[in-house]
Amino acid sequence: QVQLVESGGGLVQPGGSLRLSCAASASISRINAMGWYRQAPGKKRELVAVVTRGGGTNYAESVKGRFTISRDDAKNTVYLQMNSLKPEDTAVYYCNADGYCSGIGCYGDYWGQGTQVTVSS
Repeated sequence: QVQLVESGGGLVQPGGSLRLSCAASASISRINAMGWYRQAPGKKRELVAVVTRGGGTNYAESVKGRFTISRDDAKNTVYLQMNSLKPEDTAVYYCNADGYCSGIGCYGDYWGQGTQVTVSS
């Protein structure tokens, strides 16, 4: 079982920045991929950014060049640096851990409780 706790959300003006953090209860070096997703009111949850155990990253087209995902394995924490925020970035942001790997294989899909990001003047 992997528990995830997000923090760093809040209210920010358009053009501003926020950094989200996701603290994991297990070693993220054993997790296949760590990602950030978001869900706006009335919309489906969508992938924002993901970082693999090997360090590869992938981003939604809408956030490329503005958001950066990173990981600190020593702290078992993943970050999402969000710059040049727009009102359309307003959503609940969720941290995801896909596949915790042990000696018997990789398993599980874990989610945090989410943190609200509101971009408004």
